[in-house]
Amino acid sequence: MAHPVAVIGAGPYGLSTAAHLRALGIPVRVFGDPMVSWRSRMPAGMLLKSTPAASDIDAPQRGHRLIDYCDAAGIPRLVTDEDIVPVETFVRYGLWFAERLVPDLEQVRVVAVDRAPAAGRGATAAAGFVLKLDSGEQFTARAVVVATGLTGAAHLPPGLAEEAPAGGAVPPAAGVSRSSQHSDLASFAGRDLIVVGAGQSALESAVLAAEAGARVRIVSRTVPGFGGPPSRQPRLRPRSPFGRAWSLYAISHHAGLYRCLPAGVRHHFVHRILGPLGAWWLRERFEGAVQVSTVRGIEGVTSSAGRPVLAARTEDGTTGELTADHVIAATGYRVDLAALDWLGHEVRAGLATSRGTPRLGAGYRSSVPGLYFTGLPAAASYGPVMRFVCGTSYASPRLARQLAAAHP
Repeated sequence: MAHPVAVIGAGPYGLSTAAHLRALGIPVRVFGDPMVSWRSRMPAGMLLKSTPAASDIDAPQRGHRLIDYCDAAGIPRLVTDEDIVPVETFVRYGLWFAERLVPDLEQVRVVAVDRAPAAGRGATAAAGFVLKLDSGEQFTARAVVVATGLTGAAHLPPGLAEEAPAGGAVPPAAGVSRSSQHSDLASFAGRDLIVVGAGQSALESAVLAAEAGARVRIVSRTVPGFGGPPSRQPRLRPRSPFGRAWSLYAISHHAGLYRCLPAGVRHHFVHRILGPLGAWWLRERFEGAVQVSTVRGIEGVTSSAGRPVLAARTEDGTTGELTADHVIAATGYRVDLAALDWLGHEVRAGLATSRGTPRLGAGYRSSVPGLYFTGLPAAASYGPVMRFVCGTSYASPRLARQLAAAHP
């Protein structure tokens, strides 16, 4: 039997990629805790910002969309742009998708990926990869797909962190946590809470905490904004999973062209297009329930009587202090290859990068033969659509075809 392809990660991108590889008859082993980021790192009561159509996990066969899950589960269909998807429903959909298309998913952790020794006397190319699992098993894979999603990518601004030890990750300061660490915001009832950020994660976390009885303040560089309802979308512009706009249509349907842009332009667009913005349905719940303080930046955090104190540069250039019982940083996600510490030295050394992210070619291949990245790590090469579930419809079939052609 030929060496399998290893897919590391069991979120939407890992599951979708595995389904497409299997449809091409390629042996594949998939590792990870299914839908773990959605199950354990999202707050209870969260609603997806994406529309139902933009929440489908792409599959090579018909019958595996979100609407198909609703029918199979006997729950009301989520169809229109006005329908809002609860995170619990999306998690159950992902698990249903895995059971049907990736039934032999292995819930073990990959602890090391190294290049396999060159095969045969005088061979110049390495024969794939050697993977070690936390179960103790070791095996060889002809190719590896990294689909680890948000794992290890939560971004904490330096002003909210303690000084990192040499070579170590920046730890959160006392009384400061990341939004991904809280699955139940009801624990903040009756407490003063600061949420740093202006994107959907920050705004929805603030609303959920306020509705649970917390006194909440958003601290951000901009006044929080909210999208318009579907009924107000311009009708004379092309439709995309994110709304009607030429730019949104281009990044959704022509992500391959995005890769051809200059690196500086790509990195600028990946943060600016589809940047921080609250969902249209969140505005009414937010206004009047959450206070807002706009600042130029956060210079640091200290502790007073066991409570975190933020030192923030105000609009007039002075430094002011904001105190709470706790601070939650909902400041987005950034790819950090250092977090993928299971990638061996030789593999890491061979990776061409651009501003810390892997530089990918056609078919999501990296500069290391046989190593592919999809989902969030591919956003700097293929655009902001890779940050969303709907990006699986572009990425998964192309990655699978590229891998099948390169590693028959």
